[in-house]
Amino acid sequence: MQIPTQATQPLAVRGATGRSVAPVFVLGCPRSGTTLLYDMLLSSGGFAVYLAESNVFNVLATRFGDLRSRQRRERLLRVWKQTKLFRATGLECRSIEARILDGCRNTGDFLRIVMQEIARQQGMHRWAENSPESILHLHDIKRSLPDALIIHIIRDGRDVAMSLERLRYVRPFPCQQRQSLFSAGAYWEWIVEKGRAFGKSLGNDYIEVHFEDLLTSPQKTLHRIGAFIEHDLDYERIQRVAYGSVNRPNTSFSSEHASGRFTPVGRWKRGIKSEHLTKLESIIGQTLTQTGYPLSSESTGTSDTSARARKQLYRAYFESKCWFKLNSIVRAIRPVLTAAEIDATVLAEDHAPDILPLVAEGAMSHKNWRVE
Repeated sequence: MQIPTQATQPLAVRGATGRSVAPVFVLGCPRSGTTLLYDMLLSSGGFAVYLAESNVFNVLATRFGDLRSRQRRERLLRVWKQTKLFRATGLECRSIEARILDGCRNTGDFLRIVMQEIARQQGMHRWAENSPESILHLHDIKRSLPDALIIHIIRDGRDVAMSLERLRYVRPFPCQQRQSLFSAGAYWEWIVEKGRAFGKSLGNDYIEVHFEDLLTSPQKTLHRIGAFIEHDLDYERIQRVAYGSVNRPNTSFSSEHASGRFTPVGRWKRGIKSEHLTKLESIIGQTLTQTGYPLSSESTGTSDTSARARKQLYRAYFESKCWFKLNSIVRAIRPVLTAAEIDATVLAEDHAPDILPLVAEGAMSHKNWRVE
């Protein structure tokens, strides 16, 4: 199956304006299904096919700062075009260089220039983005891209904690030898609460979707999302095109998939020991229930003094790291971010870059590549 072209788009979207061409951000805590939903959008047709997470707001913006300075724009462009983030675009740098250097004033401008050029070259009418942790930067996203539509995908925090712990995604304190299930759970809660708190201020430009609904009731859930973004999300077409994780699950439990026992919903019921589950729910139980996930029969969700102290310690750690990344004074004295450092920072679940020449040629079949 080739990349959808303008001729294969639904007739209703050709020449569309307003909300139906607005950029769509699929965000949430890592390991919550952002990649799956993003790949579903790409598979539906009409969206620019960019098989990577841009990491523009959560990585580039935090290190290259205010782009009103031409010198900073030059530095960003010089480093970015050496990364796999640029290679994933399938673009020639000269096609966007002048617009970035002369017409880019902020991070949103940079992302829009890049994604609109990908869409133009592919004959698509809109684009989407799915760097999960950009949900921590919703204020900057809406300030620089006021027409952006935000889909916050939420997954059961117990399943997310298991997956994050397995990947050792959340960096532990220096005194810890490895990341714990509890710090992963606290990280899920912190990000979900951050996203929901700001999302409430966005009115009709923000929607919450449960990962479990996307798997158990895909047609109904996609219909709701399609109405929100004003886009035809035909489930049969999505299954037929099947980019990325639509075709092959992007999972940290690959042995389950290989054995044919892949069940990502409710994995915590068989994978977390009872005593650990009780402790985890004492930390994140309130947010679980607020987002529609019942607690286990073993737990009341009531946190004791130790659990509250543990949670506050983790949250202070996450907040301080976030502040350090965003503080303008700290950012000014940090060394220039290199292309190698950017590539090392990009999430492990990004799409593999060896399919990029096929994307540029517009002749990629979903059978030609796989998601690790």
